[in-house]
Amino acid sequence: MASEEELFASVDALLAEEPQLPPPAERARLREAAGITQARLAAALKSTVQTVKNYENGRSEPKEPRLSAYQRLLKGWAVKYPADGAPAAPPASVPAAASAPVAAPASVPGVVPESVVPATFAGVPTVEQDEAEPDIGVAVRSAPERPARPAGRPAMSSRRPAAKKAAAPAVDPRFPHGPLAVLDGDGSAYGVDGIVLECSATTVPELVEWTLSESRLGAAKLNRYGKDSDPLIVLTAAAAVKLGLPERLEGHEQRRSLRLPEGHPVVKQVAKAKWQLTRRGFGPWARVYRTAQGRERQCVQLAVLSWDALDERSWPGVSDMEPADIARVLGVYAQRVITPRGSTAVSGLELMTAMRPPTKPERDAETGNWVSGHNAGSLGTEPMDPAPPEATPEHPVVVNSGWTGGFLNEEAYQWVRSVDTLSGEECALPWAVGLDLNTAFLAAAARLTVGLSAPDHFVGPAFSPKIPGSWLVDLSHIELDPRLPSPFTPDGSRPTGPAWYQTHTLAYAQELGHDVHPIEAYLRRETGAYLDPWHDRLKTAYVDALADLGVTRDLSDTEFLAAMEQHKERDPGLAAVLAAIKATVKGGVGKLRERPQGRHYKQGEPWPALARPTWRPDIRAAVISKARVNMHRKLRNMADMTGLYPLAVLSDCVVYPSPGSSPLDFLPYAASGKPQPGAFRLGPTPGLAKLEGVQQMTWAVDLMEKGLNPARHIKGGDAVLDDGE
Repeated sequence: MASEEELFASVDALLAEEPQLPPPAERARLREAAGITQARLAAALKSTVQTVKNYENGRSEPKEPRLSAYQRLLKGWAVKYPADGAPAAPPASVPAAASAPVAAPASVPGVVPESVVPATFAGVPTVEQDEAEPDIGVAVRSAPERPARPAGRPAMSSRRPAAKKAAAPAVDPRFPHGPLAVLDGDGSAYGVDGIVLECSATTVPELVEWTLSESRLGAAKLNRYGKDSDPLIVLTAAAAVKLGLPERLEGHEQRRSLRLPEGHPVVKQVAKAKWQLTRRGFGPWARVYRTAQGRERQCVQLAVLSWDALDERSWPGVSDMEPADIARVLGVYAQRVITPRGSTAVSGLELMTAMRPPTKPERDAETGNWVSGHNAGSLGTEPMDPAPPEATPEHPVVVNSGWTGGFLNEEAYQWVRSVDTLSGEECALPWAVGLDLNTAFLAAAARLTVGLSAPDHFVGPAFSPKIPGSWLVDLSHIELDPRLPSPFTPDGSRPTGPAWYQTHTLAYAQELGHDVHPIEAYLRRETGAYLDPWHDRLKTAYVDALADLGVTRDLSDTEFLAAMEQHKERDPGLAAVLAAIKATVKGGVGKLRERPQGRHYKQGEPWPALARPTWRPDIRAAVISKARVNMHRKLRNMADMTGLYPLAVLSDCVVYPSPGSSPLDFLPYAASGKPQPGAFRLGPTPGLAKLEGVQQMTWAVDLMEKGLNPARHIKGGDAVLDDGE
């Protein structure tokens, strides 16, 4: 005989199977009887119009907590508007904004309405959206109460600093759910601001259809001549397996070249559904699109977490976070920088184009039609061959011409001072203190004039610091203090004869009082500050990220050092955003001269990066040259103001001997207590410095005697591991 507990459990199971909502047709009748539009109901339920349609045609059912709210609403309407035709209370008035279409923006002089912009300006293949609604439901719900976190998975801190926050960006009505979502194995798609979408897709084509037709994900263009950012769907390991993808992507090639084989079932599914993959195939970052047939883009970016889509060096700890926390981190980055499209290096390069689109609409004077025209200040749409000295040895321009005239060597500092130049007083100082310049390459990009047109060759030209280009000059006669690195070479050694230099390097030689007599040069006639908008957006993102972590511009130097000691612990997620912003700067600059990849490459063959208008090694050289000159100028000013000379420099890090363990013990300050201009200064903005690390002076000297760079190891660790780098 059944026990009472078993009977109650059986009854409870029957109750759970009872329909909790009226039939779909009745749901629609009640809404219409109340005079409420689907759009207004969607807003009340914090959902989408498509979701309401799915509720009313039976394609999907709401889940908690939206289920209870919808049930309560329908019960209330059922009392007011019974199905038997009894008199009902008058329907509530519907505000015009609830049902009226969004008005088109007023015309602005000089701005072309989007409706007349040719489809080619969209930038990538697109097609018009399918009219048939996909049989995949979507709903928006609050984040569920999360189960206990497995051991070893760090939690995102919910604490926020008291610092003043930047104003939240306006929500684009086309993309109310933000730029991206992180899809988990249970169909929950976690977006920004705590939103959770419901996605029942079980294949990649279904996921793409859902993303484009129902998710309402995406981001508005960053420039009026640009294009909107495609929605990004990040897949957890469980979601990847559910969609038929392997949990891990293994292979013997480099990680960046790993991808599914063409015969994989998922790749076949994508092709059968008439979607396409880019030339990179289905790898950690996969783009799925259809060829353009109209202005509406049909393109979705996918990122697979378990395939190492988020590099630990650029996104520390993010892959191990919970889906909602990953969405928060990537969402902040997307809103402040750009929706990720690959590595931070790829995103850095994409941001350049997004901020300076290559084309804009122009009206043809003869036909009156709108056509695609060049956007002044941009790099255009066609790739450009570099001058031979600006190229790399394997470049077709070099190999095909037989060029033997040498190359630009504008790289960041890797210099260690000779121990023979150390004085007894310096060796007696107890500490070696490392300073790191905040985003030095970003600071160098500010107001940087670069060439926009193709290079022209000149013999014996007069030097001008205003003309960007590459100059062959002999600087070997210039005598410099051996306690400082030479500003003309990355290793700090004295030049030995004629060499190629970028304009900023030679301009600094003039600043130091030396004559510059070029032998020949490759110069560009059309110039502009191409990187300015890129710099401005990343600078704001960097400063805001630090402010969110409690490091603000109004802090004193003592307060700044204290805040930097613990800023990463305040919020690991936002600390990861900060790391990603810094990686975006360095990676974006590096991508300007991307080298060939893969063991099958043969010298002299073009590689894919050369097809980009943004393959511009001369612009990379200009940024690095200016950054190195900026570093040397500070080193020289420090010597003049304090009599201190560095022990070593590595890119944007410099190590000084110090009487104390703090930068405050050796940095120059005026009698008023303010930092002296021209030297290293502490602060949270690009170009200012922060503490990199502190070690004993004997430790630094020991490394120098071994030929190792103390600046590489000032944070600590085993220096022997990096021997020979």
